[in-house]
Amino acid sequence: MSENNRVHAINAIAERVPLAPTEELPPDASLSTYGEDVFGAKMIRKYLSKATAAKLLAVVNDYAPLDPSIADEVADGMKRWALAKGATHFTHWFQPLTGGTAEKHDAFLESRGQGEAIQRFSGSNLIGGEADASSFPSGGLRSTFEARGYTTWDPTSPAFIKRHANGATLCVPTAFCSYNGEALDAKTPLLRSLQALTHSVERLMGIFHQKKAHVSVTLGAEQEYFLVDRAFYMMRPDLLQTGRTVFGAAPAKHQQLDDHYYGSIRPRVLKFMTEVDHQLWKLGIPAKTRHNEVAPAQFELAPMFEDLNLAVDHNMLAMEILRRTAERNGFVCLLHEKPFEGVNGSGKHCNWSIAYGGRNLLEPGKSPKENAIFLTVLAAVIRAVDSHADILRSTTASAGNDHRLGGNEAPPAVISIYLGDQLAEIVEQLEKGDSGKSRSSAAPSALRVGVDTLPPLPRDATDRNRTSPFAFTGNKFEFRAPGSSQSCAYPEAVLNTIVAESLDYISDELAKSGKADFNDTLQKLLQKIIRKHSRVLFSGDGYASEWPAEAARRGLPNMPDTLSAIAPIVDRANQELFAKYGVFSPAEMKSRWEIERETYTSRVHIEGQVALSIARSMIRPVVADEFSKLATALSVARKDGLKVGTRGLKALALKLGAGLDDLHVKCERLDKALSHGTSADQLHEMASLRRTVDALERLVDDSRWPLPKYREMLFIY
Repeated sequence: MSENNRVHAINAIAERVPLAPTEELPPDASLSTYGEDVFGAKMIRKYLSKATAAKLLAVVNDYAPLDPSIADEVADGMKRWALAKGATHFTHWFQPLTGGTAEKHDAFLESRGQGEAIQRFSGSNLIGGEADASSFPSGGLRSTFEARGYTTWDPTSPAFIKRHANGATLCVPTAFCSYNGEALDAKTPLLRSLQALTHSVERLMGIFHQKKAHVSVTLGAEQEYFLVDRAFYMMRPDLLQTGRTVFGAAPAKHQQLDDHYYGSIRPRVLKFMTEVDHQLWKLGIPAKTRHNEVAPAQFELAPMFEDLNLAVDHNMLAMEILRRTAERNGFVCLLHEKPFEGVNGSGKHCNWSIAYGGRNLLEPGKSPKENAIFLTVLAAVIRAVDSHADILRSTTASAGNDHRLGGNEAPPAVISIYLGDQLAEIVEQLEKGDSGKSRSSAAPSALRVGVDTLPPLPRDATDRNRTSPFAFTGNKFEFRAPGSSQSCAYPEAVLNTIVAESLDYISDELAKSGKADFNDTLQKLLQKIIRKHSRVLFSGDGYASEWPAEAARRGLPNMPDTLSAIAPIVDRANQELFAKYGVFSPAEMKSRWEIERETYTSRVHIEGQVALSIARSMIRPVVADEFSKLATALSVARKDGLKVGTRGLKALALKLGAGLDDLHVKCERLDKALSHGTSADQLHEMASLRRTVDALERLVDDSRWPLPKYREMLFIY
């Protein structure tokens, strides 16, 4: 590599201007193009008969059972719509346990012989397909030679068109399972959990004498990401292979001044964001908010709330569109949880809520009964998170998230709930049965469930606590711990299940009361729940050094790394819980544990190998050459009898020489750890090697340092 390559890249990037738009867009593009590449309700009614459309929409909107007899007509309508949109192929789009999405394209083309062909897409093509599943992670559910895997149409998530430079493909969202029916994907357990939670909500609402209504679980997934110029990215083997920088000295200025947060968006980035929005809108993804995040070169995309299953699919699509659009604009989108050490990492904030008959159950109502339901659901969530904090924490475990959780703006690994002052006081009154004067003039002096109404709570009655992993934010809970690269499916499947169990516990207890006064029974039950589980409520600073000790005193689990965090997946009680609700079988949970463990150890090992390779083949030659030149210059100066400047030359040579020796020792230690050590050993030696390399970065001639520096990647784009 030429020693001037980095400088050439900087100069080239400085001269770049935003690319011209890829297409002419109408002034009202957000409305006129919204959902145009989705086989949604409008297209269903257009391309299908009235009777078939009604049956399919009942599945989509009301989760009615699918009538298989409509498959051929639906497939034909989809095909005609897709061909009209320029599609030549179709695919079953699914989410294997790789953490991403998968697709195998088949042409609509079908040969009829004699040089003739037709375009065909049958009901059997739509409903199911077979994929070679031998190379997808299964965690021991199947042997490698057992290659059969089956995709099954999910009609609750609409088919859509994926466009590329030379055409388009019809994508049919599907579940993915093995020959024996075990879930090999993220979608299947999510759909099972939605069914379980729906039944539990319906049961509780029946006890409250509410009319039968539609249950909707919603999600809004905020997506954080970094953008770096592609020229820098291509010069960083660590970013190329791991998604994060294993070396990099902190620049003098990074995010200390908070001047990037919500700042004016640079034209080149805004062009990228605009293009992303238009692609998302065409796919019916309600992208709403875009802004600069706290760290330099960090940004956020936030959609509006949608039904949970659809929101998960849309988030997976959004990540793909971010990456693809970044490349088209000369960027690379980094979705790693901690691509740069010392600045904020990237998370995926999952905003979750439940509605019944269109009314948000996590929003205080206008009547005593509505408020009783609100407090009951709130208590159920508190109980669920406290009782099952271990398995909820496991859903956020990854090698990338280990670097993020507890650092800068990420919540800690200890799972706790933040309610906000006003709601926390109400819960405290409920717990204590306080009949004295309330500390808040807005709150009642005595809280009797089903009798007194709650104080009017505005939409934003709670302040934000960015250090809380699970925070109530007005009418929803924001689960802030998942990492930016993760699918929302697993965290939400677990959250749905533990809340379903908690709702059922409440329903069971209320059903036992018989003819006793309902409100009195409910009051005592909610007090019992809050008293037992209030330890999980924490309104303080999650970053504070005192919090881990306080959490330990409360008995809250603290699992700071992936290997400890995933251990609860194979806990017998957890396996029995998820088997009871039909979300995961014990074998499926064990498979997830196997996959998470193998993925973690593989990622750490890959990072170690990359770090060792960079240190030996890119850093060491430059440092050795610099040291050699200094030593030669010092020798010549002494031979010529020069005394001026030799002190500085000697001091620098000594520092470089010591650094070179240290680099050699650290490389040998990392090499040994990679050969014989544990993941913890490898991480320790990588961190030690990093300190040496980052110190050398500050000593070596700037024009010769081979890796783009933080000050360049974070600020030149």
